[in-house]
Amino acid sequence: MKVLLAVDGSKDTKKMLAYLTTHEDLLGSAPKFVVLNVQPAVPAGAAKFAGKETVMEYHRSEAETVLAPVTKFLDHHDMSYTSSYKVGHAAEEILRAAKKAKVDLIVMGSRGRGLIGSLLLGSVAQSVLSASEVPVMVVR
Repeated sequence: MKVLLAVDGSKDTKKMLAYLTTHEDLLGSAPKFVVLNVQPAVPAGAAKFAGKETVMEYHRSEAETVLAPVTKFLDHHDMSYTSSYKVGHAAEEILRAAKKAKVDLIVMGSRGRGLIGSLLLGSVAQSVLSASEVPVMVVR
């Protein structure tokens, strides 16, 4: 089974990883993970002022901060994965990556670090749930 893990460094990301390792039977034998972090784009005015290379380095650094503990965790549990980051709208990038990688399942936390939330689920989780062509597991 190929599984996209949408990670943002929040405590729900940690809960999601813990859940997956304590419920290994859910994903069958030897699942392959596609780990994705989506960085929000820097506003155009700020990006122009800072410069393209500075903005690119900022996104890379922020993504590495999120991805490093996740990949360390997966390495520790001998799980097969690839990891990457994208810049843009989180839900759109998650859905695009899921389609491109031809995953069987998307797994994500119920709330992330987004500024705008809702009563039951984060706005990114709601958007992914409503538009995904594959099953989505939301871990609380």
